[in-house]
Amino acid sequence: MNASPSGVATVRAPAKINLYFHITGRQADGYHLVDSLVGFTTLGDELTIRAGEPLDIVSDGPFAEGMPPPYKNLVYQAAQLLADNAGAQARAHVTITKNLPVAAGIGGGSTDAAAAMKAMAALWGIPDGAVDLYEMGLSLGSDLPACLKAQTTYVGGIGETLDDAPALPKSGILLVNPGVALVTASVFQARRGGFNPPDRFDESPKNAAALAALLADRGNDLTDAAIRLCPVIRNVLAALEAAPGCHLARMTGSGATCFGIFDDLAAAEAAAPAVAQDGWWVAPTELDTGTI
Repeated sequence: MNASPSGVATVRAPAKINLYFHITGRQADGYHLVDSLVGFTTLGDELTIRAGEPLDIVSDGPFAEGMPPPYKNLVYQAAQLLADNAGAQARAHVTITKNLPVAAGIGGGSTDAAAAMKAMAALWGIPDGAVDLYEMGLSLGSDLPACLKAQTTYVGGIGETLDDAPALPKSGILLVNPGVALVTASVFQARRGGFNPPDRFDESPKNAAALAALLADRGNDLTDAAIRLCPVIRNVLAALEAAPGCHLARMTGSGATCFGIFDDLAAAEAAAPAVAQDGWWVAPTELDTGTI
């Protein structure tokens, strides 16, 4: 986080990808239990937060047009929840530079809210441990806890259980969205079939090819349901699989964004023109492993 003495902070909200996503069961209240390896990319939204001003959310950037009104934005809700729990005033003007498509399965709203909560806690002078950000985050959405951690992690339960994952190689990632928004709840409702057991691994793959080989034995249990609702996802996956240098193609989250794994950023950038089609968002990036 970059903060200034004037109470202004600029923070990055990275895109989330589910490297694999298994549904392991369902609770009596309808919430699904999951086992997922969640990673983050070096590409994301950017938030500029000015403390001490009336709470407001404005958006710019390539996907600003798809954003909800301020009071329905998850960042707005997160700010109010944080203020209520900490006994603080919810005063912050937030500008979201929206580089990620909305309702795309890459945690855009959740990663924005997570980044905002951490920054606002610092700007408002809330002491560490005074509030439970993870508990508050879970009440706003199942992706929030992982996005608060913002590093490669195993996610279990309904999103509240976070376990350390092995170190992963700094692989190239090509994100592709066909320009169709999917509502997560609709994809879960469209899902058919049983459940899969957790399938975690402990080894640290040495390179992108080794990572892809491990992930190939796992999958995304929402893919078939998402394709039924949005058949073009099948075309996105086929385009990625055919791209030069792609080790693995997979849908992330509830879609419609898919990703390909490549040796490095340069390989992902080189493959992008072969995948691009009219109306598709194609974004080369890399897995953020926290290493230089």
